[in-house]
Amino acid sequence: MSFGIYAAGFAILIGGLVYAAYLVHLPAHWIIVGTVILVGVGMLSAVKATRQKDSAS
Repeated sequence: MSFGIYAAGFAILIGGLVYAAYLVHLPAHWIIVGTVILVGVGMLSAVKATRQKDSAS
């Protein structure tokens, strides 16, 4: 699984959650805070999922 595909999927997920938060009239500052947190979690999980294992010599 490549990092780009993982990141694109996570970006679509974040976009959907932001839109849902907007539809339920969440204050903008909470939408921004949630987005920043989800971007961080997405980057960490994408790197963890796509990291290649170190070969034991």
